[in-house]
Amino acid sequence: MKIFRGFHHPGIADACALTIGNFDGVHRGHQAMLALLNSEAAHRGVESCVLTFEPHPRDYFAGALHKPELAPARIGTLRDKLTELRRCGVQQTVVLPFDAKLAAQSPEAFIQDVLIQGLGARYVLVGDDFRFGRQRAGDYAMLDAAGQAKGFDVARMNSYEVHGLRVSSSAVRQALAAGDMEAAARLLGRPYTISGHVVHGRKLGRELGFRTLNMRFSHWKPAASGIFAVSVQGLTDRPLPGVANLGVRPSLDPDDVNGGRVLLETHCLDWPEHLGADDAYGKIVHVELLHKLHDELKYPSLDALKEGIARDCIQARQHFETRRNPPLGIDNTQAPG
Repeated sequence: MKIFRGFHHPGIADACALTIGNFDGVHRGHQAMLALLNSEAAHRGVESCVLTFEPHPRDYFAGALHKPELAPARIGTLRDKLTELRRCGVQQTVVLPFDAKLAAQSPEAFIQDVLIQGLGARYVLVGDDFRFGRQRAGDYAMLDAAGQAKGFDVARMNSYEVHGLRVSSSAVRQALAAGDMEAAARLLGRPYTISGHVVHGRKLGRELGFRTLNMRFSHWKPAASGIFAVSVQGLTDRPLPGVANLGVRPSLDPDDVNGGRVLLETHCLDWPEHLGADDAYGKIVHVELLHKLHDELKYPSLDALKEGIARDCIQARQHFETRRNPPLGIDNTQAPG
């Protein structure tokens, strides 16, 4: 998949079948839309293209209005979004910076400057609630009329449902906020996963006897938080069970090297013997958050923190043991959804 920041670049497709959206989480509704997009692109002999935005438009307006509470919780990082778009077979993704200029652009200018001149759209697929342009004045009817006048096709995809539940990024956020990782997996079509480079921290986990893989979550407001039983991929040729903390680590002081940043700290329950103490740094790992154990806790001392981590490890091991040996009448091997 080719990735471009903006559309003024050599190598960008002259013509495309296009869909537009934030695609936070790339859930099953997004996946159905992308499958249709790829089919229409192949039919027309053009590349399939996703136009997405960074930051999320609601992030931008929350900052402009000094109202952080308006920003949506973020399901996935840009890296994870692009990974899933590639997995869905998208041939080209354009990440458009959402800034004051784009926010002030009229719907008509967006169609002409971005869709037609910038991306060469021959086919545009949008969701049933799609709005665009300054003050969200543009809608499907306006886009469809422009398509008829300018010579590109426009289609709209209705909501996607799983067991009667509308699949949306909002529904995924609600499941993650509630710690219902099984519901989130059903909506996503896969376990909820965070990936990234392993970075250096204070090495406090090592001092406490629990070596951790530290990954930064590049948004201040993750949709999930707390302590989880996880599966780690990318260190060995098989997934490794672990326990992870996603959040701001309330037990640590503000002088922590990653202080103020959201961090995913993962402890592998059985560290691979062939990996040395520092061999994981710089590697890209994928951490599946499978089961929430509890919310983040603030411990009064490092000894209490160490005891808390030990309890979390026991609970995580019990979770994996239960998955290996489910109670009679329960099949944990069935795929979500």
